[in-house]
Amino acid sequence: MVSEVDRRHVRRCVELAAEALEAGDEPFGSVLVAEDGTVLREDRNRVAGGDHTRHPEFELARWAAGNLAPEQRAAATVYTSGEHCPMCAAAHGWVGLGRIVYATSSEQLGSWLAELGVPAPAVRALPIREVVPGAEVEGPVPEFVEQVRDLHRRFRA
Repeated sequence: MVSEVDRRHVRRCVELAAEALEAGDEPFGSVLVAEDGTVLREDRNRVAGGDHTRHPEFELARWAAGNLAPEQRAAATVYTSGEHCPMCAAAHGWVGLGRIVYATSSEQLGSWLAELGVPAPAVRALPIREVVPGAEVEGPVPEFVEQVRDLHRRFRA
């Protein structure tokens, strides 16, 4: 169940996605939150420079691996504007991060991009649980769907 606290963090992810768009990048943003509610780290997409591994979820997983004990990672929550791609889901699983809450699903994004005539990506989208079967996942969060969809439309315009 998505709480009001979850919504606040997802809202920040959407703001970070908008910041990415303003910087000329694909609109994705993520926040890593400790069990006690402390925001540990946040990031936005940084793939415009050509390195397509610079997804915020991947960066947060990498940071967590170097800065948090395994128990802290397992108790943390990753909030994100869009469901993890397979690369980011795998990083999440390998690092042992906890719960994931996302605003929009990969399926939603795929249908929006198809409507816009965008070619299929190089890597097939998979639901997080297909990559990390034991992951605790919540999403999409309906109140943010149109906002995120609009960011992707603007990026492709």
